[in-house]
Amino acid sequence: MRRLVVLLQISLLAACGNSWISRPSEAREQAQVDATRLGEIASNQLALPNNDRSIKFAIIGDSGRGDRPQHEIAAQMVAYRQRFDYKFVLMAGDNIYEGPATGEDYRLKFEEPYQPLLDAGVKFYAALGNHDDTNQIFYKPFNMDGHRYYTFVPPVDPITRWDTRVRFFALDSTYLSFEQIRWFEKEVTESRAEWKIAFLHHPLYTSGRYTLAARGIRLALESAFVNGGVDVVFSGHEHLYERAELQRGILYFITGGAGSLRAGDAAPSPVVARSYDQDYHFMLAEISDDGFFFQAINRLGVTVDAGSLRRPTADTTDRR
Repeated sequence: MRRLVVLLQISLLAACGNSWISRPSEAREQAQVDATRLGEIASNQLALPNNDRSIKFAIIGDSGRGDRPQHEIAAQMVAYRQRFDYKFVLMAGDNIYEGPATGEDYRLKFEEPYQPLLDAGVKFYAALGNHDDTNQIFYKPFNMDGHRYYTFVPPVDPITRWDTRVRFFALDSTYLSFEQIRWFEKEVTESRAEWKIAFLHHPLYTSGRYTLAARGIRLALESAFVNGGVDVVFSGHEHLYERAELQRGILYFITGGAGSLRAGDAAPSPVVARSYDQDYHFMLAEISDDGFFFQAINRLGVTVDAGSLRRPTADTTDRR
């Protein structure tokens, strides 16, 4: 029933809003993704630049099970942080399975797995998934401040924040509304950030089992992403890892394997550059003057994808 409601909402939004789509700027069309050869990356090796003045963060999705795989991924996150000092984590939904969450759920499915990171002061920023209790917006460690959708700048020192201007946008793709999309269009258009990163639960591009729903989400949101100058979008929902081919200047990731897995769900697709569904995973990312860099890692510490997104620097002068 919830899936039907979501599809109906998306259909209405797509029909009544975002009907115009402007062409991406020439600079955005010239953006380039370079994938790193996986054979060149040893197990447990960091494949990111790890610059002093850069924005460093991790990304997880579909994590909140409280079982052994979630703990094993969390342990890898802790291990990699010894070499890559990220300050915050994006959560792409389904943060606490399943439905109404008790204090025990938060303890077993979030606090215990990530306790070393929480103790180190790492902040978590959550987006809601379709299996999440909407009251998660009031759970302080998720930093949602009572909002289903919100925007923030990285929790890093002011000098780093000034050197690399980044803004993040968390969306609630389970309950899309006119109000939310209008809010996002205003916020993303008015932002003068050099890099704009969105994260939400449902993917816009996928080779997995939710391709039909992805089309609906794409109709509702893609024009706002393109017109607002979004560079990168993270999602979950599919219990696998995927990196899409560059779509109208935007790089899309699915990172739904920090606690859930559907082995064999990835399928060949012309819009997908890299898929991985053999094991659980998480992601690390870094943004600097040189570009956006990414690395996806499984629970054995093996890199399953890595690379960079670079675009002409002139694009940053056109940001509105």
